[in-house]
Amino acid sequence: MNCEVCQLKELEVEHFEIREVLRCILHTIMFHRALGLVRPKDVDLQLFDITYVQCGDVELEKKIDEKIDQFLCWVEKHPNKKSQICLSFYEVKNNKAMWFSNRVERLYWEHWYINFNVVQHPKAHSSKSHHSKVVDPGENSSGGESARRTTLEASLQDVLFQIIRFVNDKKDHIPSIPSREGISFPYDITIPSSSDTTFGMDMIKRMLQTGHPTMLS
Repeated sequence: MNCEVCQLKELEVEHFEIREVLRCILHTIMFHRALGLVRPKDVDLQLFDITYVQCGDVELEKKIDEKIDQFLCWVEKHPNKKSQICLSFYEVKNNKAMWFSNRVERLYWEHWYINFNVVQHPKAHSSKSHHSKVVDPGENSSGGESARRTTLEASLQDVLFQIIRFVNDKKDHIPSIPSREGISFPYDITIPSSSDTTFGMDMIKRMLQTGHPTMLS
């Protein structure tokens, strides 16, 4: 199976910016790969002058927020590190050749790599957690912080346009719509493992290198 890979532009973010930025990117990808009827919901970012669209599905929002929480925990344990999240879409196939086994195959057909360089600038919201109310970027903000925020906003816009270009250009690899309920193709979101200090993506990298689908019990 042809598996397409999209490496999104690396974003330099601070801890308090991760939740909004990651929500924006993940929901944008999911919206463009949605199935059937969705109830589009516009969401305005608090930190940036950007509006993105969610599918309007409560369960999807819950799953994405859970993964973001896990990623934020990893970031707290590994400060000032480059990191990577992978959103993958796959088909589920029963392995009929192995009549003695109940295993199924995940046949991955698309990987989205979201790349972050998490940094901490001195005196820049360092005391705020990701649960804190976000202040207006113009308040108590130095010129350097304003310039950094403007640069990040432009970079995030670039990533959103990169997503749109990819979904418009890459269509031949998309499988037939599965006979299942839900708004999305089967997917998973992989974050760095707790024991890994870099990307924690060894399993997916091996899969991409070998071209073989992952076998799951």
